Amino acid sequence: MNTQQASSGWMDKTFHLSENNTTAKRECLAGLTTFVSMAYILFVNPSVLGAAGMDKGAVFTATALSAILGCLLMGFLANYPIAIAPGLGDNAFFTYSVVLAMGIPWQKAMAGVFVASVVFTIMSLFKVREIVIDAIPQDLKYAMAAGIGIFIAFIGLKGGGLVVANKSNLVGIGSLNVPSTWLTIFGVFLIAILMARKVPGAIFIGMVATTILGLATGLIKMPSSVISVAPSMKPTFGVAFSHLDILSDPQMWAVILIFFMVAFFDTAGTLIGLAQQAGIMKNGKMPRIGQALMADSLSMLAGSVMGTTPTACYVESSAGIAVGGRTGLTAVVTAVLFVISMLFSPLLTVVTDNVTAPALIVVGVLMASSLREIHWDEFEIAFPSFLTVIGMPLTYNISYGIAFGFLTYPILMTAAGRRKEVNAIVWVLFLLFILMMYVLNHVA
Repeated sequence: MNTQQASSGWMDKTFHLSENNTTAKRECLAGLTTFVSMAYILFVNPSVLGAAGMDKGAVFTATALSAILGCLLMGFLANYPIAIAPGLGDNAFFTYSVVLAMGIPWQKAMAGVFVASVVFTIMSLFKVREIVIDAIPQDLKYAMAAGIGIFIAFIGLKGGGLVVANKSNLVGIGSLNVPSTWLTIFGVFLIAILMARKVPGAIFIGMVATTILGLATGLIKMPSSVISVAPSMKPTFGVAFSHLDILSDPQMWAVILIFFMVAFFDTAGTLIGLAQQAGIMKNGKMPRIGQALMADSLSMLAGSVMGTTPTACYVESSAGIAVGGRTGLTAVVTAVLFVISMLFSPLLTVVTDNVTAPALIVVGVLMASSLREIHWDEFEIAFPSFLTVIGMPLTYNISYGIAFGFLTYPILMTAAGRRKEVNAIVWVLFLLFILMMYVLNHVA
């Protein structure tokens, strides 16, 4: 047996490639596609947290390392094609609501993230998170998947310049006089045509072609350099440990509660949506979900120590799943690329919003297909499902969409005489979401 055969055999045994009807080549392409789709976080996260006073270089390195750890854990522990990295919603809340609006120093806020991460990990260890996710009604799971699809499509439309803010209507169509918008349009049509022709790797091919066109036309700037050494994490590493006195501050407990709730349901909703897309769900449940949640919790805990906001399962993983990713090898490849990115970070500047936007829009279409599984003929189910779907893009927040569903589902099911079909956990979630909504509107 040669080296290549031995390597292939190890991969098949570790990630069950044959069992999942996939190949190492397809998984590598999926990992590369996922990485390209989410690489922006390496630059966006330092920018957002930098506004809170944190060292951007340290945050860059912490972002990359937490993503590497999260992806490796997800790949080897859960064998899921889902990538993990610091979440955009959490870092925005950290900077603009906690640090800037409430006047809490970033060091104390990071300690709050650490405490929430510890609670997260304990709950994952005792399978509390797993029990909660399994208890979510099947129709709401389908709604979450579709809602996330429409949400990321909206992100793509916005990032690509096709949808812009409008004073009278909130949103409106973008200007077609902006050259970069046409770059997005080119990418959308190219990927859509390749998808219609069932070309393998259509999304990745479309993204590469869009990048090349952007560089050729000057719409995307050539990188200033090729290699750079990863900055030190010294300014942020371990800072949370020296500010654990926040536990005596009631205001900080409110902050910790919000970090916990938002991170919990962002990950839950994203996991369900991506598992639905990848065909991982079995009888409405996710196998190995405990391992997946533990991977998420440990990466969040490590990230808080290194100096970054909570990590989360990335919706951009759907791009990799769409090109055939079905196992943890996809996540491992994504992790390897994050390692490489720490040395070649200047090259990532060519992956602009106009490059990722077409992929997000097309993947949104694929994920929205779960709408057909919802029982639309039963209003007590249709209404909360509908609110879940539209709540995510209209509030620009996955957790709010999930909240809308849980705040209406048990009430309407009870009104329809189907109270026995609502389990106790759903009622507990109903109360928790009321608490979350109250805190979100009174904490600032």
